[in-house]
This record gives sequence, C-alpha cells and structure tokens, in this order.
Amino acid sequence: MRFLITLGLLFTLVCSNLVQAARIKDVTDIEGVRSNQLVGYGLVVGLPGTGEQSPFTEQSFRTMLANFGINLPAGSRTQIKNVAAVAIHAELPAFAKPGQNIDITVSSVGSAKSLRGGTLLQTFLTGLDGNVYAVAQGSLIVSGLGAEGLDGSRILVNTPTVGRIPNGAVVEREVESPFAKGDFITFNLKRPDFTTAKRLAEVINGFMGPETAFSLDASSVQVRAPRDISQRVSYLSVLENLTFQPADQSAKIIINSRTGTIVIGKDVRLFPAAITHGGLTVTIAENPQVVQPNALAGGETAVVQNSIIDVNPENSRMFKFDPGVTLDDLVRTVNAVGAAPGDLMAILEALKEAGAIHGELVVI
Repeated sequence: MRFLITLGLLFTLVCSNLVQAARIKDVTDIEGVRSNQLVGYGLVVGLPGTGEQSPFTEQSFRTMLANFGINLPAGSRTQIKNVAAVAIHAELPAFAKPGQNIDITVSSVGSAKSLRGGTLLQTFLTGLDGNVYAVAQGSLIVSGLGAEGLDGSRILVNTPTVGRIPNGAVVEREVESPFAKGDFITFNLKRPDFTTAKRLAEVINGFMGPETAFSLDASSVQVRAPRDISQRVSYLSVLENLTFQPADQSAKIIINSRTGTIVIGKDVRLFPAAITHGGLTVTIAENPQVVQPNALAGGETAVVQNSIIDVNPENSRMFKFDPGVTLDDLVRTVNAVGAAPGDLMAILEALKEAGAIHGELVVI
C-alpha cells in the first residue's frame, strides 16, 4: 500500500513538472479587437475646503457658470476652495455599445489637497480622433486621506488627490471594429516566437483542415473565417479554446537592481569560466562516468554526468565552472554560503561580460 501511495505521489510530481498546454485565447489577441483610451478635463465640486484657487480652475469655473447663463462681473475674483480642476481617463472596451457604463479615474491637475467628498460634473471623454465617446459624472470614491496641522506637520495615507467612479461614464458612441470585415481573422501572439506561430497554425489546420491558417511572421497567424457575423462569432469561439504547446522562451536572466529580485530561465547555461568574488571559493565540476551494462544484459553503454560541488568560505576567492553546469547549481551553492543577492548579481554580470553565460542578461 505504501508503495502504491509513493508511486502515486511520484506520478503527480512528474505530471506537475510537465509544460502545460495553453489555450489560443490565453496567448493571443485578435487583430482589431482592442480597447481605446479616453480622456477629459472637468471640475470636481463640493469639496470641504480642500480645493484650489488657481487661474485655470477659476477660468473653468467661470466658463461653467456662463454655460448655465450666469455671468460674473469682469475683474471679480471668486473664492472657490471647494472646487478642483481634474483630468479624467478611462478605457473604452472593444464592442462597447451606447448606453453601457464604464469605470473612470479622476486625478487632480492643480493644487487641491484632496478630492474626498467631491462630485464630478458632466465631462466629455474624447478619443484620439477628437470625437466624444462617453460622458462622465458622479460622486468620487477616494481611498487616500491627508491631514495638516498649523505648525506644518502633515500626515498622508495613500493618495487623496486621485479617485474612481465605478460605472461613472456612459458610452455615447461605438468604435467601429474591423472584426466583421474581410475573409480572415488574425491572431497576434502576446509573445512573438516563430516556433509558437508555426505550432498555432498547425493546430488550427489539424482541427479545421489544411490551408485554413497561415503563419505571417513570428507574431501573427491568419485564419480563414466565414463572412456572416453570427457564424464568425461561433467559429472564433471554437478556435480560441483549442489548446497547443507554445515554444519555450529564450534563455534569459532578469535582474531588478532596485529590489534585488533575480529570475533565471530554465534554459540558461554556463560555459567554462572562473571569477573572483569576495572571500568565497565555489568549485563546480562535471565528472562524466561511463556506465557499462552486464555482458548478457543486452543494454547500451551510456555516459552519466556526476556533478561535484565544493564550498569553502575561507580565504580562497575563485569561482570555477566547468561546461554543462546550470545556473541552478550556481544559485544553490551561493545561497548555501549565505551570500546576498547583490553578490549573485555581481557574479552574473561578470559572467556575462566574460561570455560565460548562454542566455540574455536583462537589468531593469
């Protein structure tokens, strides 16, 4: 019974290490199906004295009153500490229809101390072409909090000058989409790769028939599709749920110098090299051993790699690497002696400069 349990656990671990197949919808975008950015400028009113008295806020306030038929005397100066000038931005989703609602974000553009408790007045949100696609209005939800004493002391929690209005804008115009036009649908890979594009075309051709999908380049796969929009939607719902095996990504090492985070791809390898760093000596060597089968076993001679790792944290200062050693061995060994992430960063950068790393080193 124990043997069966152990065997089952072993099988589970092996299966979990296999690269999982991906659905087409998870690794691609459909050309023409995209969101659009909207932006606008408006006024937030009703603030409890946390607004601003800036020239552009006063000008906007006068213009708003003029639109309501109220004209202030020339040269008069209004006290508008409960008003703030704001910028509004939002994402208009693909296929959004007039009458639907979208979320908006409101940000102060002047010297207002807080937008908490304010209400955004009707504001037009325009697209890149200058057309109005949505109208925003509503009460803000502000998670930030700020307080200031008479002696200048101040406390600030989060950001009180930025707020959101869920469903705060009403869509007024639909963005025309090329999805229903032409005889083809194009899948664009989120991570361009020639092998992945080839496999994507192959899985579609294997399911729908030959000459259905064509790889255009490392990023795009073009697929024949019916012109009838209803049939095209059903057709795409089938294609996007097909699964296939994307190609492995190129060997990379990502280093975040600000946080000390290091991510090493599984395909990164080391070439023969030696490097001096601090007071550590790490020697990593490969000792190939020939395994000979019994005379009557009928097997074949094989070569087995036997990794030998030796750590000496005393006076010696040389890191030595033989061919075939992985960075996993290096990281495990450096961690065993308690080296800091900064030491590992320095080692990786030196190895890259020496041409001893098979992979790309990216510092962000």
